[in-house]
Amino acid sequence: MRIEPYETHQLDAVICLSLRAWTPVFDSIQKVMDFEVYREFYPDWRVSQQKAVKGVCGAEDTNVWVAINADSIVGFVAVKLDSETSMGEIYMVAVDPDFQGHGIGSALTQFALDWMKDAGMSVAMVETGGDPGHAPARRTYEKLGFGLLPIARYFKKL
Repeated sequence: MRIEPYETHQLDAVICLSLRAWTPVFDSIQKVMDFEVYREFYPDWRVSQQKAVKGVCGAEDTNVWVAINADSIVGFVAVKLDSETSMGEIYMVAVDPDFQGHGIGSALTQFALDWMKDAGMSVAMVETGGDPGHAPARRTYEKLGFGLLPIARYFKKL
């Protein structure tokens, strides 16, 4: 497996793996969130996530890398830097379900951390869900030394 800078011709592959990777995550969110609120946020999560990935991959303020295994894209990571606060954010990361559990998410995250440090950042941040679908992501971040800031966020359908 190798990590390389993202190129625009890889967009469809990145979107495809992302949607596959995030299917269990959105299933989990739907189970733990009020259904009416969930539908407000995600009338069709696949459409909104496809748009989000496309936006991130094309954003000028975001750096994106892909993980490649046997000439196939198996994961990606997107990073944003804030030079005023010296904080780098792992904005988006996904690994194809067929390749999860093999250290690719950890490798992408560590790559992003090393890149942030080389870019002069002093703090790294990543945000993820507290639901069961995000448990693998939380384990990855904790294994790499991230500390949790407990935040309670409540929603109510009006």
